[in-house]
Amino acid sequence: MQPKEITEVINGKRYRTAGATLLASDVHWDGRSNERVGRNTFLFRTPKGAYFMLLQTTWPREKDVLSPLARDEALRVYEELPVKELDLEEAFPGIEIEDA
Repeated sequence: MQPKEITEVINGKRYRTAGATLLASDVHWDGRSNERVGRNTFLFRTPKGAYFMLLQTTWPREKDVLSPLARDEALRVYEELPVKELDLEEAFPGIEIEDA
C-alpha cells in the first residue's frame, strides 16, 4: 500500500501528503500482503518541518485519518514504525543523540 494523496487543513495549517517527506511506515511484506490487515500508518514531515501521521485504511466503513504531531510525538511514532525511509538524523534535523 502506498500513501494516498490527501490534503487537510487542521487548525489553520494545510497538510499534504504530496510534497511531504515520508519518514517511516509499517508497510512491509508479512508473507501475505503489505497492507497490515487493511490498515497502514505513515509518518511525514512537511517542507516547513511540521510532522503528521496518516492512518490509511482499505476498509469501506472506515475513514483515513490525518493527524498533526508535535516533534516529540513524531519521534515516538518514528521509533515504533518498522520501516524507516530516512535515518534518524535525516528525519529529525538537528536532533542530538546521546550515548547510553
